[in-house]
Amino acid sequence: MAKALILKLKEALISVLPIAAIVLIISFTPLAPLSSTEQITFAVCAVFLILGIGLFNLGAEIAMTPMGGYVGTGLTKSKKVIVLISVCFIMGVLITVAEPDLSVLADQVSSVMNNMVLIVTVGVGVGIFLILAVLKIVLKKDLSLLLMFFYMILFALSAILIESGKGNFLALSFDSGGVTTGPITVPFIMALGFGIATTVGGRNANENSFGLIAMCSIGPIIAVIVLAMCSNGGSIDPNTILEGYETVEESLATVGYAVLDTVKNVAIALGLIVVFFFILQFTVLKLPRQKLAQIGIGIAYTFFGLVIFLVAVEVGFMPIGFKLGNLMAEFSEPVLAVFGFIIGLVVVLAEPAVHVLNKQVEEVTGGGVKKIEMVLALSIAVGVSICLSIIRMIFHFSILYYLIPGYLISLGLSFFVPRIYTAIAFDSGGVASGPLTSSFILPLIVGACVAINGGAGNILTEAFGVVAMVAMTPLITIQTLGFKAVMSSKVRHKIAMKRILSADDEQIIYFK
Repeated sequence: MAKALILKLKEALISVLPIAAIVLIISFTPLAPLSSTEQITFAVCAVFLILGIGLFNLGAEIAMTPMGGYVGTGLTKSKKVIVLISVCFIMGVLITVAEPDLSVLADQVSSVMNNMVLIVTVGVGVGIFLILAVLKIVLKKDLSLLLMFFYMILFALSAILIESGKGNFLALSFDSGGVTTGPITVPFIMALGFGIATTVGGRNANENSFGLIAMCSIGPIIAVIVLAMCSNGGSIDPNTILEGYETVEESLATVGYAVLDTVKNVAIALGLIVVFFFILQFTVLKLPRQKLAQIGIGIAYTFFGLVIFLVAVEVGFMPIGFKLGNLMAEFSEPVLAVFGFIIGLVVVLAEPAVHVLNKQVEEVTGGGVKKIEMVLALSIAVGVSICLSIIRMIFHFSILYYLIPGYLISLGLSFFVPRIYTAIAFDSGGVASGPLTSSFILPLIVGACVAINGGAGNILTEAFGVVAMVAMTPLITIQTLGFKAVMSSKVRHKIAMKRILSADDEQIIYFK
């Protein structure tokens, strides 16, 4: 166990070091000068971030992923579809309600929408679409067609929302889809899908195991759009946003409260999973004590890792992100856009759930989709998405100018690439937009928006939407990998056939 932890810590160090180095280097330049207190706090929080990610990844590997797999396999073998979908709905709702990413987003828009109403609405959206995702696996339906159908509904509802004069909630709606699939839900849901798919069987079992995260990202968007239609509309007062972002000094003063609050939230989230798992253990699974003991140890690692990670992000990364965005926007808007691209390249490496996804993709595909390819595709995607979000904020245009072409391209690519790439791509979109995106990148964009608009801009429409962009761009880059694989295969086949046809007949050996 000690060797495994050391290995995970090394991986976490490699992931966090680039973003920490970039921020600290920038802090010593005129671009975004930070005080010594802020620099030391950020560096210490980066160290805790490494420890948190290492512990979480180990816990996910020995507990969260096996638990999801056992639940998926056990419920499917019971052949009780009603029980399967009922458990999936309840778990989808309750786990999402306790997801830390969603709470961070909801707190930032509480001035225009009741945060608990928003959280419950998103949870119901995830629960409903988790049922649809599970039925897709059981009934062996094509993911691409389902995605196309639901995205058509989604954009139709978006048009209705704009026509009703409440389009300022559009960016928030799409952001809600990105933050729901966080570090707690991803390992469990992905393993749940794999367990169900392998039990159901079929020649496309590996391909069918993906897609649950993709479907669970659509439900919240539709649910929040419907909620927005029933609201009175509104915009966020920039002063309210500024009050919600503490300075590093203020964060340090309340670090004890942050720790207690995070412990409570993570305990609730993991507790819901554990309670459901043990109910199923005594009714369906009947796992031996040795496996239960291993799962218990893994849950402890997951708990402490996630608490350390989230506290480090809240205390050090969130206030620094806001100040960096504010200072760099005042210095130079083009430089801010370049910085956004660079920081996007490395920030995805520090998202805990990304490591879980990459590992499962490599295992399920038997190395067909390599981990390094996934990392490069996700890094480029997130870098581009943050840069484009900053450009949108500078020139003040709707996020639909990005989302409609982006989803048309990604859905169009699904006709030309192997279906497993489409499933992985749409899962990756939800996974890439994790807690570091909502607690570092979003504050960075909000801080820049306040500076660019002199504190008077509509932050709800101009700053929000970056999480949605981070969730969208991987759909294109990862499917591009699939398109490249298809074209490379065709080229190799063409070259081989050409060599065969051009071979000298004298070199052919005839057997009589």
